[in-house]
Amino acid sequence: MWIASAEHSRALDRRTSDFYGIPARVLMERAGLAVFQAVRDLLPNEGKLTICCGKGNNGGDGFVVARLAQEVGYHVECLVSTDEFALTNTACEQMQVARAQGVPMVFCDDARWIKRLESLGTRDLIVDALLGTGAKQEVKGTVLTMISLINRSGVPVVAVDVPSGIDCDTGEELGESVWALRTVTFGLPKPFLFQGLGLEHAGYWTVSEIGIPSVLLQEATQARLVARDWVANLLPERLRASHKNENGHLLIVAGSDRMRGAAIMAARSAFRSGVGLVTVASTDKVCDAVAANVPEALLLPLHTVDGVISPDNLEAILSAGDRCHAAVFGPGISTTAPVVDLLARIWESWTKPCVIDADAITIASQGVPLPISDCVLTPHPGEMGRLLHSSVAEVQCDRFTAVTQAVYALERTVLLKGPYTIVGEPDTPMMVNHTGNPGLASAGMGDVLSGVIGTLLAQDLPSYDAACCGMFWHGLAGDLCAEEIGPIGYSAMDVANALPKARARMVSACDQNLD
Repeated sequence: MWIASAEHSRALDRRTSDFYGIPARVLMERAGLAVFQAVRDLLPNEGKLTICCGKGNNGGDGFVVARLAQEVGYHVECLVSTDEFALTNTACEQMQVARAQGVPMVFCDDARWIKRLESLGTRDLIVDALLGTGAKQEVKGTVLTMISLINRSGVPVVAVDVPSGIDCDTGEELGESVWALRTVTFGLPKPFLFQGLGLEHAGYWTVSEIGIPSVLLQEATQARLVARDWVANLLPERLRASHKNENGHLLIVAGSDRMRGAAIMAARSAFRSGVGLVTVASTDKVCDAVAANVPEALLLPLHTVDGVISPDNLEAILSAGDRCHAAVFGPGISTTAPVVDLLARIWESWTKPCVIDADAITIASQGVPLPISDCVLTPHPGEMGRLLHSSVAEVQCDRFTAVTQAVYALERTVLLKGPYTIVGEPDTPMMVNHTGNPGLASAGMGDVLSGVIGTLLAQDLPSYDAACCGMFWHGLAGDLCAEEIGPIGYSAMDVANALPKARARMVSACDQNLD
């Protein structure tokens, strides 16, 4: 499913009317019906419902909801942020139909308006239809007053298309915004659902079809959601007669005496992802820890200086690389001068696909040239800020733009971690992940992800496909842990151990769809 910006969404509505002959009022009717279904899900028995409407199409959708609710016995009222004469033509038309059906209309120039707003806490449910996808300026005046009192009411809110006060494209708050329990967006998902305050304020969201022709919905945009079937079809199959070396040999250059767990997590997740062989190259203490926790791994103990890998290990690592199909560089390796020197020298001649993670990303941000081979960089927002020489706030305020900037600056595949992880590659639409949950915000989860992606690279998936499949698979394993252990408190090792079951679920679902 493609992700539509505000501009693209408006173009879809316009082209639906201009080229396919579907009037705007029909789209509005379908949108209102979709929101009304959400109302009935949350408030199945007729209760007290307040619709907060603006002057434009979003408000028109709200008037449709009010009319439909009135018809089946809800106690409905509409509070409108403007006076009657400021409504757009389509919104005014829907308002008049709703009023003719007996829906009370209270406009902002009515003396009762503020009293009704202040008594919102007595209602059972609120529908937010104040501002639509076109809102870009800081909210003020009556709209600001309504948003503030909606949030103070403590009453559940269903938002129409986008919570009012949220920028559709960036997810940033325009001064103040509605906290919704549920958001019903139309046609295609919007960027605000995946970043900024929008991802929090949207609550549980769904996408509803409102009559936009499918040919328009299938047009490419800058980003799309990863599909389970697409991932399942890309995952390498294990042939019956295959040898372990034919299933990928992954070199993991990771860890230091103070950070021994990272290499363990990466190695464990690589085996759980189905790699044939893993070689861990690190300090003696890290190798001992790996041997105790991942006995399947091959070990390459390296010379050390002050507890980190020494630069004089260059030939040993390059020789090990000759026997491997891909590598992971960086988890727990440190950013001290010896490691910087070592990675700079390794990357000068490295030709195998690789994951650049954690400390290796920080080293790359300091100007050390990346390998010429296929690379997947997996920064969290702080590391992305270092790569782009910007702040975490600047990265997070528009994650799509940050990925685009990094992709074209580095000319590599970039995976920006976080809720709704994003993968980008030059001249390719971004992919947005929808698996995963807040329990993944815990130590070691990134090391597990690097092991998954490293495995897929070792099994000959291109960097973009490996990153997209890896993030979906990793997130699904986290979802299984949340189901079986609990939403918070499961560990990175739990996620690594859930990878085989997550893969089986993906493949099984794909097979059922084919049947």
